[in-house]
Amino acid sequence: MYQLLKELCELVGPSGFEQDVQRYIWNKVKDQVDSVEVDALGNVIAKLNATDANMPSVLLAAHADEIGFIVKKVEPNGTLRFELLGGFDPRILHAQQVKIKGTAGYVDGVIGTLSTHYMKWDDPKRVANHRELYIDIGAANPEEVAEMGVAVGQPISYGAELKRIGRNRVVGKALDDRAGCATLIELISVLKESTDRAHGDVYCVFTVQEEVGLRGASVLSPAFQPDFALAVDTTPTSDTYDVLMTGTRTLGAGPCIKIADKSLIAHPLVTGLLERVAVEKEIPYQKEIFMGIGTDAGAIHMTGTGVSSGVISIPSRYTHSPVEIADLGDLENGVKLAAEFIFHAGELVGKGFLDT
Repeated sequence: MYQLLKELCELVGPSGFEQDVQRYIWNKVKDQVDSVEVDALGNVIAKLNATDANMPSVLLAAHADEIGFIVKKVEPNGTLRFELLGGFDPRILHAQQVKIKGTAGYVDGVIGTLSTHYMKWDDPKRVANHRELYIDIGAANPEEVAEMGVAVGQPISYGAELKRIGRNRVVGKALDDRAGCATLIELISVLKESTDRAHGDVYCVFTVQEEVGLRGASVLSPAFQPDFALAVDTTPTSDTYDVLMTGTRTLGAGPCIKIADKSLIAHPLVTGLLERVAVEKEIPYQKEIFMGIGTDAGAIHMTGTGVSSGVISIPSRYTHSPVEIADLGDLENGVKLAAEFIFHAGELVGKGFLDT
C-alpha cells in the first residue's frame, strides 16, 4: 500500500489537470477489470462485471485531483504569479516548495517569502493574499522561464514527497484523495481474488475536479444507474489538542462511516449495512458527523432519480496542506469495509428508505 500511495501522491494533478494521475491509474487497473474507459470530463471508470446478476450494482468514487495552483503570469524578473485551484489556508503558503508540470517534465520551485530581516518594516499579523505572492523557479527572466518549459496555464502542486513516519503512518501532499484512489485500486485486487464471493456490477470511478465543486462526480450515475454509491475520501481528524478539536475522528482508529456533512446526509440503508458488516467482520470504524466538508457522494446522490449513497472516510491530519498525515491501517481497513459492503449488498434488495 505504501509504494502505491507514494507513486500516486507524488504526481502533479490539481483540479482540471489530472492527466498524469489518471494515466497511472488506468495502467494499474486495466488488466484487472472487465472494462475501463475515460469519459469526456476525464473520469476513469473501471468496471467489474457482476458474478451474480441478482446482486445490486455499486458505484465507488474517489477523486484523483488535489488542491493546487496554475501559472497566471511570468514577471520580468522570472518569477511566476499564480491562481489557486481548490481550498487553501493562505497562512501556510509562504516558503512552500512546489512542483510545476512543464512541457519537458516537472520543474521545482518555491513560493517566495520575505526574509526575516525585513520583519521590522512589515506587519507580522497581516496574512498576504495569494495574489501578492509569487513562485521562484530559479529563472532570471521570461526567456529562462520558457527554456525551462514553463508557461502560463500550467498546473502546479505542492512539492512535498510522501514519507513514512512513526510505526505505520505517512506524511505528504495529496493524500486527499490519493488515499481514496489507492483504496479503490487495492479493492479491485481484493474483488478479483475473491472468486468464491458473489457481487453485482461494481464501478470503481476515479473522478476529476472534486476540489472545485464535485464536478466530475456530477455526471456519473445517470450513465450507470447504480443501486448504491459510496464515495471514498479523506476527512480531517479531530484528535490533536488544538482548540477547535472535539476528539470525534481519530487517526489510526479505523475508517469513518459518514453520517452527515455539508453535502450529504448519508442514506440510512447504506450506513446501516456499513456498520453491520464492520461489526460482524471486526473491522474498526468510527462514525463521522462533520459539517465542514463535502464529498463526491454529495453530487452523486442527487443525480438521475437519486442514488442511495454513503461515504467511507479515511482520517487525515492537516488536510489541504503539504504535510497531510494518514495511517496506513485506516486505508487497509477501508479496503476491507468497502469489500464487505459489496459482498453483502444483496441484503438490501427490496428495501427502501421506509425500511430503515
